[in-house]
Amino acid sequence: MNQDSLFYSETPLGNLPNLFVVADGMGGHSAGDYASSCTVKTIENEVMLNEETEPIKIMKQAIEAANTEVYKKALSEPAYSGMGTTVVMGTIIDDVLYIANVGDSRLYLIDDEITQITKDHSYVEEMVQNGKLTAEEAKVHPDKNIITRAVGVLDTVTADFFEVDVREDDRILLCSDGLSNMVSDEEIFRIVREEGALDDHADKLIKLANHNGGKDNITVILVDPFFDENGVIEVGR
Repeated sequence: MNQDSLFYSETPLGNLPNLFVVADGMGGHSAGDYASSCTVKTIENEVMLNEETEPIKIMKQAIEAANTEVYKKALSEPAYSGMGTTVVMGTIIDDVLYIANVGDSRLYLIDDEITQITKDHSYVEEMVQNGKLTAEEAKVHPDKNIITRAVGVLDTVTADFFEVDVREDDRILLCSDGLSNMVSDEEIFRIVREEGALDDHADKLIKLANHNGGKDNITVILVDPFFDENGVIEVGR
């Protein structure tokens, strides 16, 4: 069962000029699938209807609305009890990328190097921050998939927010941990910076993740924020 969900719009959605979302659900049976799909659909609807103009406020309110929807469903039906999902989302406005995340789905900025912009809300990341693990040890730790924040698990949720400048020739990657656990940052960088179309790069990333073990669902959104002189954004997924 695929418990990942995604959404993207290269054209305006509500007061946002574009939107990119990846969610990775958790929970038994169909619960993880429901949590991620409900979150993505709720975010899409909330952004479309939101009258705010500040992107961070729009994303924050959308994530909070999704949290409420998933949490209510988890309380109402035993089969969905305890379900939750990660979410990472971004929008590009006037050469600035605005980002929100909960959990360990990631957003990378790829220029002449690869930089993970989001910070994982995970048990091993907390150990790294506390000096109990090195970053290299965290990559192979048996508990690296334990997340410390998720949408829908509690009645409230706290997302992290980031703002970064983007330039011509940058690439933006949103992904679930099905990619980041199977493909190293160095391999991601090499593939994304190759010549060719974003669709081809996304396909290569997924094939490599499967070749390296493919232990989880793999979701990838690749964005070229300055695809042409008219500001059209190209997306590979």
